[in-house]
Amino acid sequence: MHPNKAFAWQDEQELYQFIKDTVFAHIFCNTNEGPMVAHAPVIVTSEGNLRFHLAKPNRLVRHLNGQNVLVSMMGDNAYHSADWYAARDQVPTWLYRAVEVEGVAYQFSQDELVAQVDALSAHMEAKLLPKRPWTRAKMPDGKFEAMLPFIVGFEIRVSEVRGTLKMNQHKGSADVDAMIAGHQGAGRDDIVKLIEDAVAARK
Repeated sequence: MHPNKAFAWQDEQELYQFIKDTVFAHIFCNTNEGPMVAHAPVIVTSEGNLRFHLAKPNRLVRHLNGQNVLVSMMGDNAYHSADWYAARDQVPTWLYRAVEVEGVAYQFSQDELVAQVDALSAHMEAKLLPKRPWTRAKMPDGKFEAMLPFIVGFEIRVSEVRGTLKMNQHKGSADVDAMIAGHQGAGRDDIVKLIEDAVAARK
């Protein structure tokens, strides 16, 4: 996470909402074969832990059970030109928000795997409404059960959640106005909204 405390994002409710909205994650683990990373969607349990599944042949699978892992998730981000400041003594930078989660991963049972797959599908299908949600009930009899042995599920028992919200919210009002105008001109209304919200939160 960014070392500047001005960009520390510490609201746990906001951090977990970001995880739920972003879904897709990088999952890192240091193994006896060197550092490895997997890419997978995650869901948040009612206890605040993360669940995900990987294809069984994924080389990280055999290393994960009982190991400390780091999950990284990136949200809206954008290059920020030095021209988009009122002051002339600035340099370009990057605006972004990101969350990382640390904890120990444990493999879970096949019943829990089915529940994880169902929960993930339901979460994502809800974003596509009013489309009628897909469920595995639409699959031919026995097809889902035949595919299940080819994936492995894990739960990360979370020990820490950290966030960075770097929208240059520490800048003065003249620079903020110039930043907003620059990103509006670049068609990045999503970044403009994040800048405005971050600045408002500091007041």
